[in-house]
Amino acid sequence: MAGLRGVHVNNGRFAIRSALAVVLMCAAMVAGCASSDKESITSGDPPNVIYAQADALMDKGDFREAAKKFEEVDRDHPYSPYARRAIVMSAYSYYQAGMHPEAVQAAKRYTTLHPGTKEAALAQHVIASSHYDRMTDPTRDQNRTREALKALEVLVRRYPDSPYAAKARNRAKITVDMLAASEMKVARYYLEQHNYLAAINRYRVVITKYQRTAHVEEALMRVAEAYMALGVTSEAQTATAVLGHNFPESKWYQYSYKLLKSDGLEPHEDQGSWISRAWRNVRPRSS
Repeated sequence: MAGLRGVHVNNGRFAIRSALAVVLMCAAMVAGCASSDKESITSGDPPNVIYAQADALMDKGDFREAAKKFEEVDRDHPYSPYARRAIVMSAYSYYQAGMHPEAVQAAKRYTTLHPGTKEAALAQHVIASSHYDRMTDPTRDQNRTREALKALEVLVRRYPDSPYAAKARNRAKITVDMLAASEMKVARYYLEQHNYLAAINRYRVVITKYQRTAHVEEALMRVAEAYMALGVTSEAQTATAVLGHNFPESKWYQYSYKLLKSDGLEPHEDQGSWISRAWRNVRPRSS
């Protein structure tokens, strides 16, 4: 019996040692894999060398790979002096590569982390440009146009003295005109379908929000036309009066005036009308 107990004890110890050996071997394999993965991700180069490599890729026009190299600086050396600028340069490189979602993501990360730095204006410029480049024509959905306008307005408001501000202002005018054109297109469709209330609601957006675009003249005339069709002559008279006061030489005023005269009416502004209220204290449209 004693000998048998010894055999059991020895077998138990052997089993424990075998299990322990397997655990250690697996741990070593996992560590080796982790080490291998880390080596494949991290080049081991210092941040200035990686940054220089990214710059060189940009010079060659390989913006996609340049962006990845800049990201490598930030990922592997986040506390180096090169890391902060590497973020915005990765955003710029992605933009140049036509990878707009990646550009916006990197640029937003920069403006969130470093909003007060000199490169923040460039990051916001990348965001605005990425949206602006993807705008669609007025016949299609205008969500990207709205995103572009929002980003452009942030750029002008936060960084008015940056090298990108003047361009952003001009682009903002284009986006507003695009949004107004889209509203006009839908409004004309409703007017053609004799859905006058729906048409008025669309023209109202142009009259109240996009007053400094060229579309507002036609919008005022079409609103007068729709109100005349509905028999709401006081609003038609107000629309024509506002149109004549602000754009007396406009062909749209001539059309609207003739429309009123055909019914024996004259332009007359009702100060309580939403049209009149929308045009109080409006600065003249710049040419």
